Amino acid sequence: MSSDNPASEVPVEEEGLFSALDFFILSILAGMAVYWYFFKNKKQEQPTFKKLTVQPVQGRMSDPSFINKMKSSGRNVIVFYGSQTGTAEEFAGRLAKDAQGYGMKGMVADPEECEMDNLSNLPEIENSLAIFCMATYGEGDPTDNAQEFYNWLQNGESDLTGVKFAVFGLGNKTYEHYNAMGIYVDKRLEELGGERIFELGLGDDDANIEEDFITWREKFWPTICEHFGVKATGDQVSIRQYSLTVHDDLLTEKCYKGEIARLGSFGNQKPPFDAKNPFLAPVNVNRELHKGGDRSCMHIEFDITGSKIRYEAGDHVAVYPVNDSELVDLIGKRLEVDLDQMFTLTNLDEEASKKHPFPCPTTYRTAFSHYLDITSTPRTHILRELAEYAQDQKDKDFLLKLTSSTPEGKTLYSDWVVKDRRNITAILEDLPSVKPPIDHLCELLPRLQARYYSISSSPKVNPTSIHITAVVVNYKTKTNRTMKGVATNWLAFKRPTNGLKPKVPIYVRKSQFRLPFKANTPVIMIGPGTGLAPFRGFIQERNFLKKEGKPVGDTVLYFGCRHKNQDYLYEDEIEEYVKDGTLTHLHLAFSRDGPEKLYVQHLLRQNMEETWKMLEKGGHIYVCGDARNMARDVHETLEKIITECGNMDKEKATNYVKQMQNKGRYSCDVWS
Repeated sequence: MSSDNPASEVPVEEEGLFSALDFFILSILAGMAVYWYFFKNKKQEQPTFKKLTVQPVQGRMSDPSFINKMKSSGRNVIVFYGSQTGTAEEFAGRLAKDAQGYGMKGMVADPEECEMDNLSNLPEIENSLAIFCMATYGEGDPTDNAQEFYNWLQNGESDLTGVKFAVFGLGNKTYEHYNAMGIYVDKRLEELGGERIFELGLGDDDANIEEDFITWREKFWPTICEHFGVKATGDQVSIRQYSLTVHDDLLTEKCYKGEIARLGSFGNQKPPFDAKNPFLAPVNVNRELHKGGDRSCMHIEFDITGSKIRYEAGDHVAVYPVNDSELVDLIGKRLEVDLDQMFTLTNLDEEASKKHPFPCPTTYRTAFSHYLDITSTPRTHILRELAEYAQDQKDKDFLLKLTSSTPEGKTLYSDWVVKDRRNITAILEDLPSVKPPIDHLCELLPRLQARYYSISSSPKVNPTSIHITAVVVNYKTKTNRTMKGVATNWLAFKRPTNGLKPKVPIYVRKSQFRLPFKANTPVIMIGPGTGLAPFRGFIQERNFLKKEGKPVGDTVLYFGCRHKNQDYLYEDEIEEYVKDGTLTHLHLAFSRDGPEKLYVQHLLRQNMEETWKMLEKGGHIYVCGDARNMARDVHETLEKIITECGNMDKEKATNYVKQMQNKGRYSCDVWS
């Protein structure tokens, strides 16, 4: 019988209202309704719940707003810093610490970690003040951690009316855009309605930036006192920022051994690799480039196979170095401590973003080897605190005089510390009665910074390796001590032997120093000494494109060194590029081989017609190397060439150069 027959349904209906099948279907429908009501609707309502606020637990702020942090901790001074090498951050810390001695309470803040839109709410706090310690990096650029703040200033429309501020800029007069970031921040804050409480301070790292800072600071605080109607509470006292915990039973696996952020990251490497998570790159090659003389220049190749690191010709590679073990041992011996003792330094300020001065827990040996700068000249605030530990009154008086803001004190600091290049080990040696607790010394010394090198290779030719070209720094000071460059002397021993490749922590930092987008654009490259490094990558890239049959524009190189037979870097490679036509013209200046010193800027002037023609064809010009003399002389020579060959007066020639810079046709990668 067919199931379609209506008669077949009659007996079923007589058995009851619902069958088991009906109950099953209804159960499914009911379950779906419950799911839709309780779960589906909840998902749609989630954004509403996300807006709910949670009360802070045990006095700690869950809100990242620096305004709320200031309110909850009773602070009225905030010091922002834009720092690339740590100096601006150090100055910010000193100013925040100063505030306590002037009846105020300060905190340090990294603008990268703050919602800068909240700055407009600062007037909500009585007697509030924002201080900005802003370093200028590269060609007038903001530091990495101040880039977002810079963008906010440029694009933001915040009303800063009532915001009281002061700015101290950190720069270097050997660079063209001296203190550009500090000047811009000071000007822009006022444009947005802020009230400048004290004049812009400008520190020059080419001279004595410590003296510049002290001079500005000693006038700054009296002005602040007068403006806010507060009084200095007396002489500044040594205030410890961190508490010490000694570990006697901690497992070594729980102890940092040089990692930058994540414990165990050197043993368990995970991309992406950056400043806080460097890649341990095997050293494939480490060979000497100089053919004679008493100086050394290394060609080093880092293996980045499998790291997913990408780079372009012109980028920089950062290297995290390790201090000389002899200097570390000297500190341990001088202070009579066990360098292998494990410890932790913890910030006494619970609201501080930085809980430890460096990765903790660790050992004193690791701290002085990997985390602390023990080779630079200590700043005055460090020496002033060390004076408190002098057991001989004569040593104490000397340090107090050395760190005073008097003209005599500034001269003494400049002569005895800066010009004599005394680092912390030299000071501890020369003042034998000064014996600070080692944990306080760890608190006082600045962080050891990564060293940056122009990459001297092209990824088109070397996709799995990064090359650098570095001169080993080694010289005698006035006190007859040997000063060694931290990174280059450490790298000098990183040579592959018997199949074993030593590893170096690195990461890549992107640069604006780039070849033109169109390969047929003419380029002029000026790079004496290790200034040749990025141009080796540029030339490799142009050679690669040429071999692929792509049209490549004129490529001109100016290179200089002391002696052709000693420090002519990559001579064989360069001569080969001339032969195969990759280098259209090669101009060489060997400064010590002739009767008169000859430099690249002299050759540039000799070839002024060639230079002018290339510039008029839309050519790009690149300069890499010494900022103090070479880059400045090249710039002046370039303006003279434009004046004479272009029949322009000085003002028009200067504008011509500025236009080139604005269009990315004139780029510099220089250092002092």
